[in-house]
Amino acid sequence: MELIGYLKEQLVLDPDLEQNLDQAFRRNHYAKGQKITEPGTLSNKVYFIEQGLVRTYYVKNGKEITHHFFAENMFTMPIESIFYNRRSPYGIEVLENSVIRSVRFPTLEKHIDGSPKLEKFIRMLLIDVLKTFSDRLSALQFQSAQERYQTMLDQNPNILLRAPLGHIASYLGITQQTLSVIRAQR
Repeated sequence: MELIGYLKEQLVLDPDLEQNLDQAFRRNHYAKGQKITEPGTLSNKVYFIEQGLVRTYYVKNGKEITHHFFAENMFTMPIESIFYNRRSPYGIEVLENSVIRSVRFPTLEKHIDGSPKLEKFIRMLLIDVLKTFSDRLSALQFQSAQERYQTMLDQNPNILLRAPLGHIASYLGITQQTLSVIRAQR
């Protein structure tokens, strides 16, 4: 779904704000495998996935580990860079040919400051992100590999068709071999 259509489903946009947001967010086309940002970089951009799939990842001991997947109608941004002016430990990689809108956070912030409805939407979006990562931390701490796998499928049923198994295994915190065993048991 396009950004403005998504926002209209979430809140009532006045025509001026709709036009300003549509102009502020640039539309980019990315090829599968393209890296939008690398771990260790500074970026103040907010991304909205109109079409496709991306992952955030970090590098540990020379190996890329998937942090999270973002599909259509999802926002992602390097929180460390935007809010703390630190290099983000996460990179963003495109896993499917994708259409992604982006805007520099200071530009978006001007629109947020001028619209109580948009400010409330952003606040709810950030609360949802916080809940998502809290649930993920809890899963990693308290769920078995099989339970994490099932939770992932419940939340994103098409992920096995869209993301490489190696990325899925690292997201779950297991080896690709363990993922194969879990999949064979189903």
